[in-house]
Amino acid sequence: MELSDEVVIPSPRDEVYKALNDIEVLKLCIPGCEELTKESETELDAIVVLKIGPMKAKFAGHITLDPSNAPAQFSLMGEGDGGVAGFAKGGAEVNLIEDGDSTILKYEAKAEPGGKIAQLGSRLIMSTAKKLSTKFFKNFEDYMNGDLEIPLEEN
Repeated sequence: MELSDEVVIPSPRDEVYKALNDIEVLKLCIPGCEELTKESETELDAIVVLKIGPMKAKFAGHITLDPSNAPAQFSLMGEGDGGVAGFAKGGAEVNLIEDGDSTILKYEAKAEPGGKIAQLGSRLIMSTAKKLSTKFFKNFEDYMNGDLEIPLEEN
């Protein structure tokens, strides 16, 4: 399964890159994200609850980042295990292109679902993946515009 898109973020590239690498921002923007932990500068662990068609599952995932060409480009690889629901693994290439005071964010992602999720059919999985990526980038754009804020920690 392949997915690609392009969004314009109304912020300079360095700010976009910094926000895309901020654990609290990512946690806020990733749909269904319950936990996100930075294990190192290039490794993250996540727990995300997703609904794919009739199936709802909690995925435990691990993501490895490659920032060697940052901030213009970076890539990530990840895998997630949803228990009896199945698993998914894949990666993405992200390009951040300066465009005046804005940044054009282009990405190409590939994923391979397995287990029960894969049995749901590629059309349903693709539709869900597009919906989730659209929601992530809408949340991210809202954050960058100041319309979405990281909640304060409760004491």
